[in-house]
Amino acid sequence: MGMSKSKMTEKSQGVLVDITKCIGCDACSVACKMWNENEFENTRSHVQGRETKNLDYKNWTNITLHRINQEDNSEVWRYSKFQCLHCDEPACVASCFATALKKSESGAVVFYPNKCVGCRYCMLACPFDIIKYEWEKTFPIIAKCHLCHTRLAKDQAPACVGACPTGVMTVGKKYELLELAKETIANDSNYVQHIYGENEAGGTGWMYISDTPFEQLGFNTDVTTRPLPEYSYEYFQKYTTGIMIGWGTLLTALYLFNQRRSTIAKENKESL
Repeated sequence: MGMSKSKMTEKSQGVLVDITKCIGCDACSVACKMWNENEFENTRSHVQGRETKNLDYKNWTNITLHRINQEDNSEVWRYSKFQCLHCDEPACVASCFATALKKSESGAVVFYPNKCVGCRYCMLACPFDIIKYEWEKTFPIIAKCHLCHTRLAKDQAPACVGACPTGVMTVGKKYELLELAKETIANDSNYVQHIYGENEAGGTGWMYISDTPFEQLGFNTDVTTRPLPEYSYEYFQKYTTGIMIGWGTLLTALYLFNQRRSTIAKENKESL
């Protein structure tokens, strides 16, 4: 039997992002760095009409500029904010055997660096390519946004949300944010009739509404709507019992074989 479709509860916090309101000021990424005491450095890159500050272990959130060509050949600018999306059923948590990643009651996927062994399984599991690695360090671990879970515990907005001057982001109970998003796009035909994060990867804590198709804004629109840990259950976990029994049998056989060898060697030595 697989996992439930979504583990969103009434306590699950989320953030709704209205891309139409973003002016690309970068206040959110600066606030993120200040709150988390991450280093400042210029890592901007220009790719196919986009300007972005790359996500890495020092940059947990970024703003990407997209120059969109419209049908009348005019150009509009849209900005998209990326960070960990805090999945309702996170694949990174399911893949972490060291329990360095955990889903909190508030909805945040929290990283505990003291437990991380640097295996990078979480990076492979993440469908949004968000988690980054400390490649430059001698003993590297991963890094990502943790939704300012200590602030959420005190009923405070995440640092990025609080720093936004144009009200791009709204923090609150996820089910209430979904209702707000549905009402907003239903009452304004300029919006794309899709809430990114409502169903992607089984649902995410960060949700987006936009007047521009999400594929034009760099979003992964091919991600499954099924919670990714279900795949690990069906294709791996259901075989775990058999594998463990087989491994245990093999180890027992090797132990008995070695014991028998030791006994024979001892008998031979005594007979000399």
